[in-house]
Amino acid sequence: MRIHENNALGQLGSAIGKGLLAGLAATAAITLSQMIEMKITKRKPSEATLKVAEETTGVKPATEEEKPKLSQEIHWTYGTIWGVSRGLLSLTGLKGWPATAVHFTAIWGTALVMLPKFKAAPPITEEKSQAIAIDALHHAVYAVAAGLAFDALDAGGKHERKFNKLVKQLRLKGIINKFKY
Repeated sequence: MRIHENNALGQLGSAIGKGLLAGLAATAAITLSQMIEMKITKRKPSEATLKVAEETTGVKPATEEEKPKLSQEIHWTYGTIWGVSRGLLSLTGLKGWPATAVHFTAIWGTALVMLPKFKAAPPITEEKSQAIAIDALHHAVYAVAAGLAFDALDAGGKHERKFNKLVKQLRLKGIINKFKY
């Protein structure tokens, strides 16, 4: 009996699971990035997540005091789920910084389209350059953190990494260039 087999459903499940963990780590990173930025710029927390959630799902906080809590719950759920797309990118063979760049483009591009559509933020053409830069920075923090976390989770076990390092060294020395494994 084989304990581990490479199959499409196993690879999909692995990509989704690693993506969720990467999304969780990335959400922690963007949350920290936003907290630091808000402290520096004295900006109040955005209500964009609540506006979009209200429009798309009808979810509303029961009281004014519940707004921050609901906003954070939506923020963490949304951010964690976006990690799945990073996992799915890996199934295409795209890895490392190229995958991070595509992931960043998808995340920030979606925000630039969705937030104005639901009147949760002005279109980018009506934003000040500082606000655009800050928003891009936060989304870049998310994408980089997700990419680093995903790549770390996807690196394989200690023995697999040692084996791959050995194969690389043997190839560099020309010892196994003629063999396929």
